[in-house]
Amino acid sequence: IMNQTLTMEFLLLRFTESRMLLRVYTVLFLLIYLVAIVENLIIILLTILDQRLHIPMCFFLRHLSFLDMCLISATVPKSILNSITSTDSISFLGCVLQVLLVILMSGSEIGILTAMSYDRYFAIHHPLHYEAVMSKKICVQLVLVSWLSGGDFGIFYSAGTFSLNFCGSTNIHQLFCDVPALLKLTCSVEHVTINVSVAIGVCYGFLCLVCIVVSYVYIFSTVLKIPTRQKQCKAFSTCLPHLIVVSTFLLTGAITYLKPTSDEPSLPDLLMSMFYSVVPPTLNPVIYCLRSKDIKSTLCKILWKVKRSGLMER
Repeated sequence: IMNQTLTMEFLLLRFTESRMLLRVYTVLFLLIYLVAIVENLIIILLTILDQRLHIPMCFFLRHLSFLDMCLISATVPKSILNSITSTDSISFLGCVLQVLLVILMSGSEIGILTAMSYDRYFAIHHPLHYEAVMSKKICVQLVLVSWLSGGDFGIFYSAGTFSLNFCGSTNIHQLFCDVPALLKLTCSVEHVTINVSVAIGVCYGFLCLVCIVVSYVYIFSTVLKIPTRQKQCKAFSTCLPHLIVVSTFLLTGAITYLKPTSDEPSLPDLLMSMFYSVVPPTLNPVIYCLRSKDIKSTLCKILWKVKRSGLMER
């Protein structure tokens, strides 16, 4: 049985049978992927090169961008490659890696987003103690805890999923290897490891959500006490995008993993799973760049220097 399982291949869902629509899908997702990679690389480079951006929020943002790059790279390239080559197969090992990476990156991202809300809480609610509390050591520790939490969940989920016996159909009703879709293919009656992993994951996600909500309750109560309207708007504009990103990411992830999976592929299921793995990596850099004056000014300076050097060469 072990040898049979190790050589098994799964068949991923094809987006469409129409060649024309498949080409459109390939081009669209290739563009989305390239845009996401370029955006996140820019954020990483800017926060490393500019000394003004060596602050806790940008430190977390750099890690968030790296996680987003890895998250979208775990699923989209394989889907694009399958569309180009007109194949649907993914190897057993490839499927294991997809599950491991998606869970690892998603779990770590929730931790980083929680750390960012913690950072905003101290920046607005306790500005005088901010530098002392959000020291470099604390920031590194928060990031390490996020990565370790994501890594633990990734190992638990992938080990639990692929320790099950798969029999019968190998058709995964999803564009990439996803735990709920894989559980439909197993003939194992008991899913103890998966159930425990899901329970721990729900508790972890709920704890992060509670921490974020409590942080923002204190943040908004402090912001509303600010006398000037302009400062209130500035504080809200910094916090609201982060809150929207967190809510969307947690909500779509929870719906994907907690709702009962259907026997047949459905468009809402496909959109929901692609949403939490594709949309956040693409939109996060835009949301945070547009709201950060320092990042925008650094980017404008670099673009101006590039443009100027190009004109001088002419």
